[in-house]
Amino acid sequence: MDTASHLPGLRHSYEGEPLLESGLSDDPVAQFAVWFGDAVEAGLPEPNAMIVATSSAGGRPSARTVLLKGFDERGFVFFTNYESRKGRDLGENPRACLLFPWHPIRRQVRIEGRVVRVSRDDSDSYFRSRPYGSRVAAWASRQSAVVRSREELDARYAALAERWPEDPPTPDFWGGFRVIPEEMEFWQGQTDRMHDRLRYRRAGAGWVLERLAP
Repeated sequence: MDTASHLPGLRHSYEGEPLLESGLSDDPVAQFAVWFGDAVEAGLPEPNAMIVATSSAGGRPSARTVLLKGFDERGFVFFTNYESRKGRDLGENPRACLLFPWHPIRRQVRIEGRVVRVSRDDSDSYFRSRPYGSRVAAWASRQSAVVRSREELDARYAALAERWPEDPPTPDFWGGFRVIPEEMEFWQGQTDRMHDRLRYRRAGAGWVLERLAP
């Protein structure tokens, strides 16, 4: 089957009520909480899955899907191996863009901002809450490094599970990042590609809300 030939006709027409400035909160994090709740209520699989885009100091971009593990007025938190490609990127260039693609409810949220590490206590607390197997895997996987085979990876996991049969400690190379938002865009699909795009932009201690052309 020549799937590439079908690409020009692959599109979805969105229909629904418009997204108006009057219907949004003054605070973009509060607005995110509302939309995140809608995504959860709609039964979307892994509504906290987000694309995290980073760039090296030399401007080489990369992106991957990561799970959001917390958010509040301070920012949006995820956890990872600090020696992974995204960890190295953020060490060189501490800025990121997050994207939540909630297409089944015709919505997306895009967040841009600077990035800082969370405290060691916060990383330890979250690490202890993870399933046992995930904690062992954090030690076994030198994320983004080349491995010779699946067998090598499985053998490393087995050895570490034997070393820590109950309570693996938090690796010193593992922890959380917080994205401190400077821009947050709320996108809602509309008919004829006349989508709604409303962007909050940090201005001093507050936010400016602007409509962007689709």
